[in-house]
Amino acid sequence: MRRGRFRRVLAGLAVFAATVTFATGAQAEPAGDRDAVVRTDSGPVRGTVHADHRSFRGIPFAAPPVGELRWQPPRPPSPWTEPRDATKPGDRCAQNAGPLSQASTSEDCLYLNVTTPRRGPAPPRPVMVWVHGGGFVSGAGSDLTPTRLAVDGDVVVVTVNYRLGVFGFLGHPGLGAESGTFGLADQQAALRWVRHNARAFGGDPHNVTLFGESAGGMSTCAQLTSPAAAGLFQRAIIQSGACTINWPASGFLPDVPAGTMWAPKAAVDAEGARLAEGRGCADPATALACLRRVPVRDLLADPRAASISAPAFGTRLLPEQPAEALAAGHFPRIPVALGTTRNEHRLFAAVYPNHPITEADYQRWLRDGFGDRANEVAARYPTGAHRTPGNAWADMATDRVWACTTLTGARLLDARTRVFQYEFADPRPPVIFPFPPDIDPGAYHASELVFLFEPGGFPVQLTPEQQRLSQRMIGYWSRFAATGNPNAHGSPKWRAFPSVQSLAPDDIRPVDFGAEHKCDFWAGLPQR
Repeated sequence: MRRGRFRRVLAGLAVFAATVTFATGAQAEPAGDRDAVVRTDSGPVRGTVHADHRSFRGIPFAAPPVGELRWQPPRPPSPWTEPRDATKPGDRCAQNAGPLSQASTSEDCLYLNVTTPRRGPAPPRPVMVWVHGGGFVSGAGSDLTPTRLAVDGDVVVVTVNYRLGVFGFLGHPGLGAESGTFGLADQQAALRWVRHNARAFGGDPHNVTLFGESAGGMSTCAQLTSPAAAGLFQRAIIQSGACTINWPASGFLPDVPAGTMWAPKAAVDAEGARLAEGRGCADPATALACLRRVPVRDLLADPRAASISAPAFGTRLLPEQPAEALAAGHFPRIPVALGTTRNEHRLFAAVYPNHPITEADYQRWLRDGFGDRANEVAARYPTGAHRTPGNAWADMATDRVWACTTLTGARLLDARTRVFQYEFADPRPPVIFPFPPDIDPGAYHASELVFLFEPGGFPVQLTPEQQRLSQRMIGYWSRFAATGNPNAHGSPKWRAFPSVQSLAPDDIRPVDFGAEHKCDFWAGLPQR
């Protein structure tokens, strides 16, 4: 149950990526405009034409995974002949409501959205495929609108849905090599759709960048290490989701055991078998057929299903734990950009239900994670230096869980390919989550997203300095997608790893990332 609570809380913390639909602010031209219809390999779609871009929403990239197709690899969609309406997004994949996420009971959800500049004629543009966050249990590809990224970056942006929670990551002995990886398989199906259809939208199918934040970043890293994804993308951007992220006991959330976002197939299968038994589907010969008859609402409400969301390794799609695959060099030699926010864990501290966090809480959580070494950690992160015990715990977790593990991942990648690492460090980004008084937001988890995606239609106001930072970041991200190198004339130079680029308003420069986050200290401190 503790792991289930961890997953539910993590799902609520995708913040922008799981909750906010941004409007473009542009006026659509008449639907009859010839630019509004594009022919895909399954049939024509009619989107919306704006002055500077076109958008196509709710395009099916796979058959609805319903009935007998529940917990099956994605199948091609049924073709159509008349132009299909692509002016609104498809359903969100089935998920529970959270503090910041919308509920859905739809399994017919394997849809994607395409945003493309209207300028032309032009050579085929780079394609950027966005994977949303949400702890693998919430969110949708339509939750962010990438108009500025597409138009200002001159790229085609595709945002995708994928099956979540028990529907995307159920394991069971009867599922064989596909067990626990259906959501990742959906992402690969979307990438195959891009390969087949990018050119119809003005995109280059041979210049695809996969990128995502939080669970979307972890998905990107997983796909980087998946043999089944080889050749489907040529660059990767991993935002706050390195393969190497892990945490000690009470290091991610209080009373949550040590762990990672990945789980071995045997453990995932056993968890699914327990769910089946609890649903009266214990007979191995009929268990999956029995589970496929359980209504969506009942599975979403079942506490035994709440903790099912960890992608499984030791499977066809993920033969190895992704961090181990990186260490072994089992990934393609493509350029990778990755990074974190300066104060990642402030958001996770903010959703802790009992505030203010006390000194006794803080010291207990340190003992949970570090035992007789807890005093050493407390000495490095004294409450007096962080204003409150909650800030001290969050800053400790930022360094231990996010920053230093990401630095480890960057080193593993850099041993075999070109890497660019960043830290988003705006000390006062827009805040839409109500932080309690004892937690200072800082550059919290996901706070960089409004600098890349369209903030119109939501009460987020960027200062002139933040607007300049947004323009720089869109330039870096889109140039990396185009060339594998984020640099261009007129922008502060972003040197390749081991340099780490700090991104803050009117302050873009290299930073001593390891020293800033005490990574030498953490390297010498084993977790319990």
